[in-house]
Amino acid sequence: MKKTTLLISLAFSFVCLYSMSYAQSAQPLKRTTVKNDRFDFGSGGTLTVQGSPAGSITIEGWSNNEVEITAEIIVEAANDADLERMAKVTGFQLDESMGRVGIISLGTHDKKYLKTVDKKFPRSLMGNAYRIDYVIKVPRYCDLQIDGGKGDLKVAGVEGSIKINFLETTAKLDLVGGGVIAVIGKGDVDISIPTRSWRGRFADVQLASGTMSLNLPSGLNADFDATILRTGSIENGYDGFKPRIRRREFTDKSIAAKAGTGGVPLKFSVGDGSLKIFQDRRPV
Repeated sequence: MKKTTLLISLAFSFVCLYSMSYAQSAQPLKRTTVKNDRFDFGSGGTLTVQGSPAGSITIEGWSNNEVEITAEIIVEAANDADLERMAKVTGFQLDESMGRVGIISLGTHDKKYLKTVDKKFPRSLMGNAYRIDYVIKVPRYCDLQIDGGKGDLKVAGVEGSIKINFLETTAKLDLVGGGVIAVIGKGDVDISIPTRSWRGRFADVQLASGTMSLNLPSGLNADFDATILRTGSIENGYDGFKPRIRRREFTDKSIAAKAGTGGVPLKFSVGDGSLKIFQDRRPV
C-alpha cells in the first residue's frame, strides 16, 4: 500500500513538472523594434492614421512644420524563425500626396498586402499577435483622421478638424480648437475643453458602450446636448447650464442646454453606460 501511494505521488509530481515545463515552453517569443520617420509637413495639411488591430495612438501638436513618427512594433511567434518572418512584414508605410499624408499600418491582418511582400507567408502565422504603438508629433494647425482597433488614444495640442473611429479604447482628448467628430465602440473617453474662449467650431462624440467624462470650463459659451440612448445615466456636475428649450427639464437621460451665450454646438452620446460632466472651477 505504501509503495502504491509513493508511486502515485511520484507520478503526480512528474505530471506537474511536465505541465509546468510545457507551459513555459509554450510561451510565445516576443520581439520589439522601433521605427522612426520625420518629414516636412506644413500647417493646414491633413494627416491620416490607420492603426493596427491592436496598439495605441498618441498625437501631440507642436510648433514645428514637421511630422515626427515613433512606432514601437511588437510581434509574437513560437520560434525565432517565425519571429523573423513576422518582423519582416510588420510595420508602417507612408502614402504621401500634396497637403496630405497617410500613415498605414502593415501586418498579418492584411492578406492582400502579404501577397505582395511574401507570397508564401504561412497561414499558421496570420493569427499571431502583434501591435504597433504610435507617438506622432504634428503641426498645431492641421487636420487629423484616426482609425484604430483596440488600444489607448491620446490627442492633445492640435487645432483643426479631427475625425476618429476606434473599436475599443481608453481615450484622452484635449480640445484646443477646430472640431471633432468621434465614433467609439467601447471604452472610457475623457474629453477636456481647457478654456471658455476655446476656438472650437463643433464637437460630436459618440460612444456605444462605456463611460464618457467631460471636463468643461466655467463660463463656457455653447449649445450643449448630452444623451443616453439605451441604458445608463448622466451625472451633471456643471452649474452653468440653462434649458435651451423652455419647459424641457434636464433628466438623467437627456440634457439640451445653453451655456453662457450659446453658439458652439457640443453633442455627446452614450449608448450603454454613463456620461459624467465636471466643471473646472479654476479662474478664467
